[in-house]
Amino acid sequence: MQKGKINVQTENIFPIIKKFLYSEHEIFLRELISNAVDATQKLKTLASIGKFTGELGDLTIEVKVNPKRKTISVKDKGIGMNAEEIEKYINQIAFSSAEEFISQFKTKSEAEMNAIIGHFGLGFYSSFMVSDKVEIHTKTYKTEGDTKPVLWECDGSPDYTMDESKKKDRGTEIILHIADDSKDYLEEYKILEILKKYCKFLPVPIRFGSEKTWEKVPGEKDEKGNDKEIEVEKPRIINNTDPLWKKKPVDLKDEDYKSFYRELYPYTFEEPLFQIHLNVDYPFNLTGILYFPKVKKTMEVQKNKIQLYSNQVFVTDSVEGIVPEFLTLLHGVLDSPDIPLNVSRSYLQSDPNVKKISNHITKKVGDKLESLFKENRADFEAKWDDIKVFIEYGIISEPDFYDRSKKFCLFKNTEGKYFTFEEYENKIKDIQKDKNGNLIYLYTSNTEEQFSFIDAVKDRGYDVLLLDGIIDTHFVNTLEQKFEKSRFTRIDSNTVDKLIEKEDVLPSKLTEDQQKSLKELMEKQIDKEKFTILFESLSEKEAPLLITQDEFMRRMKDMSALGGGYSFMGTMPEKYNLVVNSNHPKIGRMLIEPDGGKQAETVKQLFDLAMLAQNLLKGKDLAEFIKRNIENI
Repeated sequence: MQKGKINVQTENIFPIIKKFLYSEHEIFLRELISNAVDATQKLKTLASIGKFTGELGDLTIEVKVNPKRKTISVKDKGIGMNAEEIEKYINQIAFSSAEEFISQFKTKSEAEMNAIIGHFGLGFYSSFMVSDKVEIHTKTYKTEGDTKPVLWECDGSPDYTMDESKKKDRGTEIILHIADDSKDYLEEYKILEILKKYCKFLPVPIRFGSEKTWEKVPGEKDEKGNDKEIEVEKPRIINNTDPLWKKKPVDLKDEDYKSFYRELYPYTFEEPLFQIHLNVDYPFNLTGILYFPKVKKTMEVQKNKIQLYSNQVFVTDSVEGIVPEFLTLLHGVLDSPDIPLNVSRSYLQSDPNVKKISNHITKKVGDKLESLFKENRADFEAKWDDIKVFIEYGIISEPDFYDRSKKFCLFKNTEGKYFTFEEYENKIKDIQKDKNGNLIYLYTSNTEEQFSFIDAVKDRGYDVLLLDGIIDTHFVNTLEQKFEKSRFTRIDSNTVDKLIEKEDVLPSKLTEDQQKSLKELMEKQIDKEKFTILFESLSEKEAPLLITQDEFMRRMKDMSALGGGYSFMGTMPEKYNLVVNSNHPKIGRMLIEPDGGKQAETVKQLFDLAMLAQNLLKGKDLAEFIKRNIENI
């Protein structure tokens, strides 16, 4: 037996590693299995170039839990190690890296510390986060020189022992003696959960225990004439070693992509709209499949739907800041060996390779959407309501994405017709410019509730866009900054004549005294804190009273509701304008009617009608309005 002391000065190296190396202790299993996969892949490479001529045999990696002995073991049939290699890779290189890590972490910020972790790759030490003692049983693949099997043991102190092992077969088995504070990891369900999370697409089969399944018995039927099935016990293989993203797109069909989507998200029942298959080998390595889900109008954004891998090893499903914000709406997988494994998300966000990958993905998404639009516009329009939120979100959050997407981003009007930005500008530019030369984009957010306003606007020959998405308020704000001399105005924000102000102004049929008298009468019938009375010289065909809401104030409140940085607006009371059409015959007649309550009744009726048109008449007021009108029939 050989005893030794690891050449480190820090006596408490393992408690420090346990505290600082990883934020989630479950990572230990990913690290040990990744090492096992690496050893196995190296053996396959040596065999392929003729440097290993023995039988490869079954290369399945085995994970076992023994609750009685309080151990977890990870066993591979890879290249293994001899005593010299143990001394080099375990006692010298790894521990000296750990020592350097310890010497540097005390003076570093969290981001810098994570960079150090990623640089040294201290995966082996993750085993000490959950163990009191670690054993390595290993036998090299080599047939010449020192080929004796080795047993290496360490209890988390700088002391270790090395002896000859009884191991007969090639490869390495690491046995962890689990500490009392980590005994949760001795539960089978816990290990299975971790394996499925981190290892489900590793390139070498991983076995963890057995599982029972039902299989058909060929040529046999039960008493009811159905195929006979029997229960069989099979090795439980955790992973799909050949995931779809590693295959060539030309070899795949649409059904293959849909099937893989169901494998990724077994509890998602809606199929994706389409996908992008990424396959890049220069200037960085990147493969993956990104799916476009149906986002619709709601922002039920699940930002943990893109899974990030490094050489098929799961890294994270929290990709905010790693990919642009709007891409977090996508589903799928990204795999790149250029993504460092053992680092925090904050470090990943600043990694130059990650930034290049992020920019490339954005470009590929733009390319895909543009090609879909050009190749089959009718199909693109049919999908528009499902992908609209995604594209609008990209325009809002990524300035560079606007330049690409303006070619295929669509407006939809109330007649259900679709237009590119350029097409729509050409449609309305001759009629919808105001007296100052500004192009006014009129829109509705609800065709049912704002029907009377749509009707009035269309009578003037104007066109109305349908912008009913939850982020459309932010979207029009962004477009107003992009479009020259343009403004978006919701159709109920003002009277028809004021929506697009022209040079011609109708004279008022009411004198200032009459307006003052009428205003005093109306203020007795309405909530003066909520409504501001305005007199406008409108056409006689317009309603006698209209309720509008200032575009700016309403927009700020809408953005506040979605978290757009105007939170103070959310606490402000609703304010409306009560617009009196001074040219409407009923307004004029009301002033010459004898009082006795008749004027007040007329004001109340006209006001309730205006409220009804804006869907503001509710509860008790609506009930009284209905009762009053039934009595007047």
